[in-house]
Amino acid sequence: MSHICNDIHELFNAMQRFSFPFDNHQIPKNGIYILFEKGEKGHGADRIVRVGTHTGVDQMQSRLSQHFVKENKDRSIFRKNIGRTILSQNNDSFLKQWEWDLTTRVKKDKYLPLLDKEKQVQIEKQVTAYIQEAFSFAVFEVNTKEQRLGLEAKIISTVSLCNECKPSRDWLGNFSPKHKIRESGLWLVNELYKTPLSNDDLQVLKEYCYNEEF
Repeated sequence: MSHICNDIHELFNAMQRFSFPFDNHQIPKNGIYILFEKGEKGHGADRIVRVGTHTGVDQMQSRLSQHFVKENKDRSIFRKNIGRTILSQNNDSFLKQWEWDLTTRVKKDKYLPLLDKEKQVQIEKQVTAYIQEAFSFAVFEVNTKEQRLGLEAKIISTVSLCNECKPSRDWLGNFSPKHKIRESGLWLVNELYKTPLSNDDLQVLKEYCYNEEF
């Protein structure tokens, strides 16, 4: 598995890299993004720390905005996991409130009266600052939902199954309360340790990545 993981690290590291602020006109409307984090290395290159996509049509730009810009952890599990980790690292009791999901009216009625709104805003801004400063990404176009989700899952499994690309001792994710994040070295808890990319899948992936005209 490590040789395919090495190949995809070479592939994604060779692609155009985006960091905040990025121009949405350069981002495909449909696709898969590969996140890298400052200080993290694997296979002699920048280590893949997250792989993501979207389910709705033409929602890639919106999805990236939910991660990098919009301060609402209930619309981005990535943001929620970064916040969890920052709070866990600092032994901050606000972690309990950070876990509250405020997306439904029922949950808002239940939790909003109890929420420390000032602290919520503070942590959201902390999360935004960290994401915008520490992360960069490569992205490639995949127009069909089924193919996006299939490739995303296999890329995630390929990296999580690799024994050669592990997080550094200083990686923020080492403080995550989520065991799967600490164990995998990825900002993910789903699609880990499942079906990795085959050699045929790798060729398909390369075809997508070499066609970067959006």
